[in-house]
Amino acid sequence: MKTYEQINHRIESGKAVVLTADEIMDYVDKKGLHAAAEEVDVVTTATFGPMCSSGCFLNFGHSKPKIRMSEAWIADVLVYTGLAAVDVYLGCTQLRHGDPANMYPPGEFRYGGGHVIEDLVAGKKLQLFALSYGTDCYPLREIRTYFTIKDLNQAIMVNPRNCYQNYNVAINRSDHTIYTYMGKLEPRQKNANYCSAGQLSPLLNDPYYDTIGVGTRVWLAGAQGHVYAEGTQHAGGVARTPEGVPMGGAGTLALTADMKQMRKEFVRGVSFIGYGVSLALGIGIPIPILNEEVLKRACVRDRDILAPVVDYGTDYPQNTGKVIGHVNYEQLRSGRIEVDGRMVEVGSLSSYYKALEIANLLADEIRKGDFLLAAPISPLGRDAKMKPLVKREPPR
Repeated sequence: MKTYEQINHRIESGKAVVLTADEIMDYVDKKGLHAAAEEVDVVTTATFGPMCSSGCFLNFGHSKPKIRMSEAWIADVLVYTGLAAVDVYLGCTQLRHGDPANMYPPGEFRYGGGHVIEDLVAGKKLQLFALSYGTDCYPLREIRTYFTIKDLNQAIMVNPRNCYQNYNVAINRSDHTIYTYMGKLEPRQKNANYCSAGQLSPLLNDPYYDTIGVGTRVWLAGAQGHVYAEGTQHAGGVARTPEGVPMGGAGTLALTADMKQMRKEFVRGVSFIGYGVSLALGIGIPIPILNEEVLKRACVRDRDILAPVVDYGTDYPQNTGKVIGHVNYEQLRSGRIEVDGRMVEVGSLSSYYKALEIANLLADEIRKGDFLLAAPISPLGRDAKMKPLVKREPPR
């Protein structure tokens, strides 16, 4: 048994043994579970991919004269202004003003909220245009100016849902091409797409949320942040394998960090043809090896993780809940899976290469003593089910 305090002391003294989730499996095979649990202090996990429920709060400071922004756009992308005078929230899926969207399908969605966030982190100069109805204390009714992230008082990424524990494999059984947030899907299940780092993914290495919870320190695009709540749609009460690995979406994390400390290569705006815009993020989370059980669960392999195959031509949009079957991540990463006796080509929306890079960067920071662990102040729920939106008649 180890404690957070003991592990942090070893980190501060430069003696911590840190391995990535990619390395730990062979290490345990060689050393044995008991010996490895005594030797290893931290296992680093990571993921990189589109995370649509992401965004940021920005504070511009006050102009002369002052303005209370009631409508505002950054680079022609609408931001939410239902806050204090010069605070706004920018969501990564917000479209640029005038974007034709899917008026002439499939839309291209060349620029939106996710791209603005990428440009902010990259230090680019962007236009702010804001309107106001005017008040005695905030008389200015319009402002147009240009700024970079360095001009902002705060730029805080606040993401309601990141790091899905597991996710669907999307196929299309209809007779026409469809465009989704899981990418372009050809008719009659000619291709399939998935989005997860599998055995590197944080919550798959901590399936019962023993070490990852509210307050856990995370590496968010290069900045040190933390889990501020369970993510939206967090639903730990799903079917699991005998080893405890969820066979569907399950857990999610709500994350926050200072955008001024982020690295631009891990914050990328994304355009999905025929669907919209999003933001791809790199996230790393350390798992403290408190005991053998924690280590055992952090040794999950791609072949042990099952993902549900779902038809996005009918079953997903109609919310039928039907699952065609399950495939493991070893099969997915091979580039081909078998569905209904047919071989299907598979693509990934997430990058294992980038996730592995993040896991190694985080491991290096821990070894140098630059990244300490934080014990959760509150656990994530294990048994919650996701509720549907129910259409109801007006109350009488």
